[in-house]
Amino acid sequence: MGTFKAACVQLRSSDDVSENIATASRLIREARAMGADFIATPENTTLMAPDGGAKIEKTFAEAADPALPAFRALAMELSIHLLIGSLAVKVSATKTANRSFLIGPDGGIAAHYDKIHLFDVDLPSGESYRESNTVAGGDRAVLAQTPWGKMGLTICYDLRFPQLYRKLAQAGAFLLTVPAAFTETTGKAHWHTLLRARAIENGAFVVAPAQGGLHANGRRTYGHSLIISPWGEVLAEGSIEPGVILAEIDAALATDARGRIPNLRHDRDFVGP
Repeated sequence: MGTFKAACVQLRSSDDVSENIATASRLIREARAMGADFIATPENTTLMAPDGGAKIEKTFAEAADPALPAFRALAMELSIHLLIGSLAVKVSATKTANRSFLIGPDGGIAAHYDKIHLFDVDLPSGESYRESNTVAGGDRAVLAQTPWGKMGLTICYDLRFPQLYRKLAQAGAFLLTVPAAFTETTGKAHWHTLLRARAIENGAFVVAPAQGGLHANGRRTYGHSLIISPWGEVLAEGSIEPGVILAEIDAALATDARGRIPNLRHDRDFVGP
């Protein structure tokens, strides 16, 4: 437990991997200059491709991905804990994993998590998404140990599945990460409400770095990166533009919130309808 500064890097990633690495690196440096000890980037940090085929063409197996060495070196140089919200990591000829990486200040990969819940929806706006066409879903919840306590790793659409966050909180997570590329439509309707709910019901900090704005592939993402306290207070919020938000995190406040509302201890088994 302890106090530290957390930052969200908000991006507007394109289909140019090298350009995205450079932009993210610049903003990570900016966050560190502002005093951040823990810095998180959004889902799809290095690639927002126009379609699934284009994504497959520009992705790599984990061992060959050019982003990981760059970000590992940066974390070591800046002596930070760095969450790369997600990279598309090729796991077969037709599928990637949507994989989040927590990198330690020694440059090592402290933990990684593959997005469990895949975004397959048709929205009233006419937007249609089939993430499962090109993404292999994960099957394991992940806790990462840090100097401040345990962090629970999730990605974007996972946010709509509260049972995942419950398990992470009950396993000791004081902070939950939700890197995302929420659509503009769903973000306006649900982003703030869902993130505050996950914080309040679990007595945990939520750090949610986001993609924001009109991307080169024509997709619009909502932005509004958020850092939320265990009591549901918005500690920092971004706009639609790329940039950095920062908040001080006192890990003991999660223990305090759970003492005031001890609902994590009150779950009961019950017979379904």
